[in-house]
Amino acid sequence: MIDYQPFLQYLALDLDNKAIQQWLPQLPAQIERGLDQKRYGDLPRWQAALEGLPDWQPQAYQLDQAAITLKVATELNDEQLSQLKQQLQGLHPWRKGPFNFFGVHINTEWHSDWKWDRVKDHIAPLSGRKVLDIGCGSGYHCWRMRGAGAELVIGIDPTPLFVVQFFSLQKYIQDPAVTVLPMGIEHLPEKMRYFDTVFSMGVLYHRRSPFDHLIELRDALISGGELVLETLIIDGGAGEVLVPSDRYARMGNVWFLPSCATLQGWLQKVGFKDIKIVDVNTTSIEEQRSTEWMTFHSLEQFLDPQDHCKTIEGYPAPKRAVLTAKAP
Repeated sequence: MIDYQPFLQYLALDLDNKAIQQWLPQLPAQIERGLDQKRYGDLPRWQAALEGLPDWQPQAYQLDQAAITLKVATELNDEQLSQLKQQLQGLHPWRKGPFNFFGVHINTEWHSDWKWDRVKDHIAPLSGRKVLDIGCGSGYHCWRMRGAGAELVIGIDPTPLFVVQFFSLQKYIQDPAVTVLPMGIEHLPEKMRYFDTVFSMGVLYHRRSPFDHLIELRDALISGGELVLETLIIDGGAGEVLVPSDRYARMGNVWFLPSCATLQGWLQKVGFKDIKIVDVNTTSIEEQRSTEWMTFHSLEQFLDPQDHCKTIEGYPAPKRAVLTAKAP
């Protein structure tokens, strides 16, 4: 069951924050619009898969290891594992993870744990911080952020399937301080200035206006708060940007791939300080690939079969940078 009441009640405890108190009355309607069955015809099927998950009480759960893991006191038999796996397969495709439900390992399309490992040692400690994760998918990184000690983690993603996947974990963990909301950053209050840390990972290149997105990120942060930005980049100097003429790695919604130097300049232009490049990594077909939990085409099919240094369209293969910066 998708139940936001525990989260809304938890958020309402922040009585001193004006932005939160103004946002709270709007949130239920925003959630309802984001989970509108008239817009998303598959939503009833996904909700049925969620509601069909067994009502087991986990003995423990782990949020600080590669796979977000639920454990039971007594090992499940083969029939129970098979039934649980079939129920979870009803939420295919699983893109961000991995997860382990009581012994059923969900080997997701992305090794999101690898991305977390590249990020975690370069950011301000999350203990006690309020965190926003934009484009969070199933909420894998939200759970990792909570496991790192964050006081509050709000993930936002407009794709209802990912919201249902998040609640498949939340059904058992029942932590009101973590949620995934069915919306985009444009639905947050303007100039919220609320979060200590904001993550935007794998979002910027999908935005037709990268500057508008960077301003939204800036305005969600408290003064001195930290932005963690991960995006596709190209090799090159200041001012260099790739604008794909049509698709990039078969994605139709890729607009701007800047060089690292260009991206630093963009951040500086909208007021960010202390800008650092903390990681540059070429995405491998081991990190993003098809699995039994995501059976559609993946990165290998998006690259030139003769030369994995190029996309199928002939552009440089996906390379990603992580930058951190402080809000003014």
